[in-house]
Amino acid sequence: MTNQRTDYISWDDYFMGVAMLSAMRSKDPSSQVGSCIVNKNKRIVGIGYNGAPRGFPDEDFPWAREGKLLETKYPFVVHSEANAIINATENLDGCKIYVALIPCNECAKLIAQSGIKEVIMISDKHKDLDAFKATPTIFKHAGVKMRLYKPDNEKLIVDFNKIKK
Repeated sequence: MTNQRTDYISWDDYFMGVAMLSAMRSKDPSSQVGSCIVNKNKRIVGIGYNGAPRGFPDEDFPWAREGKLLETKYPFVVHSEANAIINATENLDGCKIYVALIPCNECAKLIAQSGIKEVIMISDKHKDLDAFKATPTIFKHAGVKMRLYKPDNEKLIVDFNKIKK
């Protein structure tokens, strides 16, 4: 019998950690969101983060949160959930998606249409904003479960120097 480690992380912490690590790729100065899609066999099949569309130079992207619509990020940014679905390597029927924030109504439609059956999120703080109010209704009628993530660990630290020791 071996003495295996007992301080390994749970599947939820692992996949949410991948979503949060993906969020660190976002160049959005005010909101970094990442997503991680996982199949029934606990294999990652898609990841994404919020950012400019392909071919839209980040330095020319309007990252503002306020102002005239076309001078803000809102009509242009691709949300992390959409990027994860687009980047998926297989059919998403029955998959789960881990994401930092409650999906907006547009992402909720994409999630339901893709066949994802569970959404695990860190926060639903935007649930009362107009762009998010339809999300629970879309998920209810599409048979998509939605739950708040309850971390086993408050922090996960990636230490690149640990392997050198």
